[in-house]
This record gives sequence, C-alpha cells and structure tokens, in this order.
Amino acid sequence: MTARSVSRGSGFGRDAFRGVRGKHRGFRRSHIPHCASILLVLAGTSAAAEFPTSVQQGSLVRATVDPHAKVRYADRDLRIGPHGEVVFGIGRDEAGPAHVDVRSRDGTHRDVVIEVTPRDWPVERIEGVPPKTVEPPPDIAERIKREQARVVAARARDDARADFTQAFAWPVDGRISGRFGNQRIYVVDGKDVPKSPHSGMDIAVPQGTPVKAPAAGIVTFAEPDLYLTGGTILLDHGHGVSSNFLHLSRLDVKVGERIEQGQTIGAVGMTGRATGPHLHWGMNWFDVRVDPLLLLEPAR
Repeated sequence: MTARSVSRGSGFGRDAFRGVRGKHRGFRRSHIPHCASILLVLAGTSAAAEFPTSVQQGSLVRATVDPHAKVRYADRDLRIGPHGEVVFGIGRDEAGPAHVDVRSRDGTHRDVVIEVTPRDWPVERIEGVPPKTVEPPPDIAERIKREQARVVAARARDDARADFTQAFAWPVDGRISGRFGNQRIYVVDGKDVPKSPHSGMDIAVPQGTPVKAPAAGIVTFAEPDLYLTGGTILLDHGHGVSSNFLHLSRLDVKVGERIEQGQTIGAVGMTGRATGPHLHWGMNWFDVRVDPLLLLEPAR
C-alpha cells in the first residue's frame, strides 16, 4: 500500500524511526510491516516532512516535520518537538485511511493520507480468574471506576519531552502469552462473559522478575494495589505517549521520578485480575491504545 499527499511536491523517503531487536519466542517478522515513507517538501522551507506510507491497526506513528509547521490529526493539534518530532496513535479498530493535515509557515497545507492495514483479532477464552474481578458487585464496581478515572487522568499529560523517539526495548525477556487487541471472553461459573479487547501485551515470566523501562520517561502513576490491575505503573514518554505496567508484585519508583531506559521500575507479579505471573505492558497515545509489539524489531 502507499500513502498519498493531496498536494504538490510529494515524493518518497526512508522511514523516520526504527525499532530495536527483541529476542523472544513467538515473535515473527510478520509483526512488523514493511513501510516506505512519504516525503513532503513544504513550500517556503528547506525542511521535509516524513510519514509512513501505511501502518497496521494499533500502531504508534512517529514522524518528522519542519519544526515551524503545524500538524493536526483526529481533531487534535500535535505537539512538535525541537527537531520536528511528532507522534500519534492508530486505534485497534481504525479503518483508515488516516488523514494528517500538515500546514507550513506560509499557510500551505498538505493532506497526508496513510493507509491502515487491518489485522485479525482472535478470541481468547480465559478461565480461573476470581469471579468478582469479572462481574464485580456494586461497591467494587465503584472502586474500579474511581481507580480507572485516576489512570485516565494521568494519560492526559502532554509533556514536551520526546522520549518516545528512542528505540523501545523489551521490559522483560519471556514468552508472549497474550496479544494486544485479542477479544477476551472470561469463563465464570460455566458461562461466557465477553469483555473489552486486550489492551496490551502479556509476557509470561517468573514472579519477581525485574521489569526494566523500555524507554525513558517520567512516572505519572504508581499504585501497588488497584483492584483489576494490581501493582500499576504509568511511565510517560512525552507528547501523550505512555507505557503502563500491570500486575506488579513490587514498585521501585514513585510519581514524578525521571526514569532512564533499562532502569528497573518494579517486579513481575500476579496481582489484580491475573491467573499467573506475567507482565502486562500496554501503551497509549492519550486515550488511544496501541500495540507495544509493533515498536519492537524481531530477532534476526
């Protein structure tokens, strides 16, 4: 597939950002799409804007533009870094194509059109979780609502930091036991209870395994005992991009702390709604959930 710019002066260039190598079972090269990028020469400037020509559903799209340009996507003005860094998320159910409006200093604007590749979303049936975590009574449901509101508020942060431009690394080394986007059905007392699609990637590793920051950021949320997600950390990477780490048995960081890539932030557990020890790693662009796996390069 190709992207197109509804304007003059478009051409093609290389990808703006690349991932890092991951050594994990069950991780195939097909998880990473082969993308060229579209190069837009902005009128009145010597700078160029680079966007991928196509992306998969659930992608975090990282691009570069003229630092003096204005960029808008999904009714939001995107923050532009000092070197022209911009980022936005493509949701799990986004049909595409995605339209990005790039406006140069002289007012000329381009409609960058990025094709969105659909993905298959298998159904997962999950047994063995406590029934109250699937169909909570009213008092527990109210607690869950309050806790989730705090998490949503933390995700609204829009810092100027551009830590998201780093090549993301695996937070733990293990088997992928749950994939982003899969439809989940919990089996409770012999009946099926459909729930929301899986919001991140589960990696099965032993209890107590250290969890390393996949990229640098600021801790915006750190709580040891949320009802559904147990030990929970949010790490903000700037421009609305954040990682969340769930079901932790130990938290080694506090809110406001600056974390560097590779720094230990906690330990794997099975707190909250979990059937065994694993790390749930999720990522968001504000309220849009994206797939961390698409930021990682397969083992060679």
